[in-house]
Amino acid sequence: MCQWGLSRCWTVCAAHGEGGRMPQSDAPQAPSADACDGPVPLPAPSRTGGGAPARGPGQGPGGGRSPYRRLFEPKGAAAFTAGNLLARLPMGMFSVSAVIMIAGSRGSYALAGAVTATGLAVTALVAPWTARLVDRHGQARIAVPAAALAALGSLALLLCVHLGAPDWTLFAAYAATATTPNTGGMSRARWAHLHQGDAAAQHTANAFEQAADELCFMLGPVLAAFLCSAFFPEAGTLTGVVLLLTGVLIFAAQRSTEPPVAAHPTRARSPLRTAGMVPLLAVFLATGAVFGALEVTTLAYLDGPAAGGLLALQAAGSCVAGLLYGSVRPARSVPGRLTGCLAAMTALMTLPLLASRTGSATVLAAALLFAGAATAPTMVTGMTLIQRLTPRDSLNEGMTLAVTAILGGIAAGSATSGRLVEEAGAAAGYALPVAAAALALLLSPAARRGTRPGSRSVRP
Repeated sequence: MCQWGLSRCWTVCAAHGEGGRMPQSDAPQAPSADACDGPVPLPAPSRTGGGAPARGPGQGPGGGRSPYRRLFEPKGAAAFTAGNLLARLPMGMFSVSAVIMIAGSRGSYALAGAVTATGLAVTALVAPWTARLVDRHGQARIAVPAAALAALGSLALLLCVHLGAPDWTLFAAYAATATTPNTGGMSRARWAHLHQGDAAAQHTANAFEQAADELCFMLGPVLAAFLCSAFFPEAGTLTGVVLLLTGVLIFAAQRSTEPPVAAHPTRARSPLRTAGMVPLLAVFLATGAVFGALEVTTLAYLDGPAAGGLLALQAAGSCVAGLLYGSVRPARSVPGRLTGCLAAMTALMTLPLLASRTGSATVLAAALLFAGAATAPTMVTGMTLIQRLTPRDSLNEGMTLAVTAILGGIAAGSATSGRLVEEAGAAAGYALPVAAAALALLLSPAARRGTRPGSRSVRP
C-alpha cells in the first residue's frame, strides 16, 4: 500500500497542489474588494507595462477568448510548461519504482516502504530550504544543480540495490533525492510573474497546474510499474532520472519567463510569521490526510490491481474539475471560496463511505470519480490564498511550505487509515477521509481571520 500513498506525495510536490495534488496566484494585485488582498492595494500594470490589459465593464475574462489560450500567450510560456511537465512526471514514478526495485531484490516490502518513507521525511525538511535558495538566487541557478544531486541519489540507490549493498546505504541514497526541486511551485511562480495584476489569468494558471498534478499522478505510477515489469526492475528509476534532468534543463533554459531576483536581496521574513499562514497550513495538513486515507483505504478495500484504476478515476475527476474550475470566473472572496470548497469536499467524501457498504466496485468507482471533483478546486483556491499571503520575495518558500504540510497530512492519513482498516475493516476506513475533510473545514475560519483587511497578511 505504501507505494501508492507515497507516489501521491511526490506528485503533490510538483504538492500536487498541489500539489500536487498540489497548485498560484499572486503577484501585485489590482485594487479589489477581495478580503484577502489586504489594506495596501497595488495598481494593476498597464498594457504598456507588460501586465494584462484592462477589461471593460461586463467584459469576461480574456474578452471572450478561451482563458487557457490567453494563459499561454506570453512568449516562452508553452516552452517552460513542456519542460515542467517532463520534470514533474517522474515525481509519480520514483517511489513506485523504488518499491518495486527494492522489494524485488531484497524480498521485503517493509524495507522498501521504510526507505521511501524516510525519503519523504527528509524531503519535508529539505524542500523549504531549497525553495528559499530559489527565491534568493533564481530558479535556473538552483534548480539545475538541485536536480542533478537528486538524480545522483536515484542512481546511487539503483547501484546499491543492484550490487547488494547494506540496507543502510539504501536509506542514505534515497535521502539524497530530497533536493528534487519543486518544479510545480516554480511554474506557478512564473505564471504569477507573467500575469501579474490579472487575477483571472492567475486563477486559470492555478487550475491548469493542479490538473497537471493530477495527470502526473495518474500516469506516473502506471508508467513506472510498466517499465519495471516489462523491461527490468531498474528501468523505472532510469527513465525517471532522464525525464527529470531533461525537463529541468528545458525549464531552466526559458530565462525570459523566470521571475527576477531582487537586485539587493534582504533577509526576508519567513512566511510562517505571516498572519493567517499557520492556520492555513493546518488546513493543508488536514486536506493531505484526506488524500492519504482515501488511497490506502481503496487499496485495502479492493486488494488487487483494480485499486490502481479506481485511484486513477478519482484523480481523473479532480483533473476535469480543475480544468473546468479554471475556465470560469471565481467568487471574489478567496477565503470564502476556500470554505465553500472544503464544505463540498466534506460532502462528496461521504460518497465512497456510502458506496463501500454496497460491496460493488462499480458503485465505488463512480463515487470516487465524483469525490475527486472537489479536490482540485480546493487545492487551487488554497494555493491562491498561500500566494496572496506570502511576501513576493519568498513565494517559492511559501508554496513549498504548503506542499510540506500536505506531505505530512498524507503520511498521517496513510498510517492512521492503515491501522483503522486492520482493526475495523476496509469499509470503515472510508470514514477517515470524511473526518479529515470536516476537520479542514472547521480550521478554515481561523485562516480567514488572518486574511482580513488590517491584518499583516499582505506582502511588504
